[in-house]
Parts: sequence; C-alpha cells; structure tokens
Amino acid sequence: MKRVRWSLLLIALSCATNKKEQATEPWDTTGHWIIYPPMSATVYTITNSNGLKLTMTALGGKIMSLYVPDKNGVLDDVVLGYDSADQYLTGNPFFGAMIGRYGNRISKGRFSLEGKNYQLRVNNGMNSLHGGKAGFHNVMWRVEPVTVHGSQGLELYYLSKDMEEGFPGNLKVKVTYSLTDRNELEINYEATTDETTVVNLTHHSFFNLAGAGNGDVLDHLIEINAEQFCAIDSSLIPTGELKKVDDTAFDFRKAAKIGERINDTDEQLQLGRGYDHNWVLAKKGNELSFAARVTEPKSGRVMEVWTTEPGLQFYSGNFLDGTDIGKGGVRYGFRSAFCLEAQHFPDSPNHQGFPTTVLKPGETYRQKTIYKFSV
Repeated sequence: MKRVRWSLLLIALSCATNKKEQATEPWDTTGHWIIYPPMSATVYTITNSNGLKLTMTALGGKIMSLYVPDKNGVLDDVVLGYDSADQYLTGNPFFGAMIGRYGNRISKGRFSLEGKNYQLRVNNGMNSLHGGKAGFHNVMWRVEPVTVHGSQGLELYYLSKDMEEGFPGNLKVKVTYSLTDRNELEINYEATTDETTVVNLTHHSFFNLAGAGNGDVLDHLIEINAEQFCAIDSSLIPTGELKKVDDTAFDFRKAAKIGERINDTDEQLQLGRGYDHNWVLAKKGNELSFAARVTEPKSGRVMEVWTTEPGLQFYSGNFLDGTDIGKGGVRYGFRSAFCLEAQHFPDSPNHQGFPTTVLKPGETYRQKTIYKFSV
C-alpha cells in the first residue's frame, strides 16, 4: 500500500495544470508530505502583463521558477530549483519554499511559553531549523488561483495541528503570492491560533540574478538597510548581542559586492562560513519599508526587498557544494545563489530583548514582503 501511495503521489506531482484542487474547504489539508494527500500536488503558473512568470508546486508552496527580464528585455529564471515537481521530494528541501512554523533556528529546539516547556524536533545538529524536518516546506498546501487587486495570484492554506513538530496550538495559515504589473512578487501571510504559540514565517527562494546556474553571485552588488546584525555562535544561534556594522564586513549601507569581504578574517564570517546572519533593519515599527537591494551588473537586473518584518537573513549560499543537480542538469556550486529572508530574529523565544514572536488566541499574525524587480 505504501508503494502504491508513493507512486500515486509521484504521478500527481508530475501533472502541470492550473485547475483548482478538489477539497471540501480551505483547511481540509493533510499533514506531512510522506503521506499521500487527498488532492493533487498541482503545479501552478501566474504571470503579469510585462512577461514575468512564476511557477509553484503545492508541495511546500515552493516557487519552482521565476522569469524576470534583463536590460535587453530577455527573460531568464532567477531562482534555483528543479525541472519537475517530483524532484522536490528528494532534492534540497528549502529551494523556493514556504518556511514555518518558525523560520531560522531555535536553540536546541527548546523554549518556554506561559510557564510550559516545549521540545521541538531537532533537524540541524542540536537545533531546530525552519520548523523541523516536517516544517511547512515539506507539507501539502491547499492552493486556490485568485485575482489580487487586478493581479494574478495564488492563495495557499495549511492547518498546522497542535504539537506538530512540537509547537503548541492549531495554527491556521494563509499565504498569498501575487505578481503585480509593477514587476513585484508580493507575499502576504496571515495566521491564527487556538492556543498561545510562536510564529515566524518567511520565504526561502535562492536567487541568482544572472540566471539560475549561471556561476556564483560574488559580483552581485548588495545594499542592506541595517546598522546592526545578530552575532552568532558556532551553531549559528544568536548570542543575544546586536553588533554594529560600522567598520565590519557586515556594513552594506552602501552597495558592495557580495564577495568583496566575504573571506575576511572576521570571526563572524568564519562562524557562518560567509554571510548567514540576521540583519536588524533600520525601521520604526512594522511598517512596510525598504530592506535591501541587489544588482547584477552584466544583466542589469535589480531586486529590491520591502517588508513589514524587523529582520532580514542574508545567506550567501555557503552550504551549496555542487551536490544539488538542478534545472537542465546543472550542478549548483558554492555560493551560486543568495537568500534574503524577511523574518523575526532567530531564536527569539529564548531572547527577551528580541521582537516577540508570540501569537495568542484572538490575534492575527500578519506579514508582507515584496520582491521588486527592475533594470
């Protein structure tokens, strides 16, 4: 029976169509991807009037491709991934994924909430990373094609049940992807719970603005609107110290090449094997504001990140090592992509001085992040 279910899932994942999935209502979803879902893992496509095109699979809400024009109007796919949805079952679990319940790391998978101690499933050495092995990147989402203010979009729904991966409360999650005619990929997140819990949702596309698989990203220019970043220990957990970027390799208030200082002897760079840190965004509150800008000089492509979140994880592809064979059979080598993940700070439940990630019954978690493309 297990073999039959696995075969059925692979067949479903291979189907590319824009038809709506069949389910009784938005929260009628299943749990983990290893269980055959009562719906097909359809691949969806949305476009805008300028030719931008996004494809996404219901497995992990993963963006499989994102075609963006260069300075000559030539479209290229700027996210790492695989040619077919079934390859995501065994490939890099985070390529293009929706991340939750808790993006980034929680130390030793432990935290306390309202006098109760919780132990999460650990999946990154001694720590919990991106919600655990069966985090939101590895579940089946219910998907509905929608129109959002005149733009094509996709609404994703998932019910994360009480104590899934160790997190308390039944968490109802809704995420909306849309492509605007301003060449923006807009992501809106909402979540509610029936029990006090912690929530930190984000998106994990691996970008190369020269085109996926077209070399490393070290010559990309990056600007980050932040005066501080979270110092980390040897397991990439924040120490609690917010270090100033002044006179360090972490100062991107003016645009610099990703590779310009990445091999400096700075202890923080050595601990992260490059950049894999949370920047504390320079902002007043939870307003939608500018977070970062990346420019690829040869193609002329520019990507800006705007977000309501207080932090931004900049990851320079330090753990890509050529073992991931992606689109067109290309091996994704060392630092061949970067990630910009808008988020609350890593390990916030264990740091009282960090912005809170606690969500209580009757409250609604909301987050908006925009990836804006231009030349």
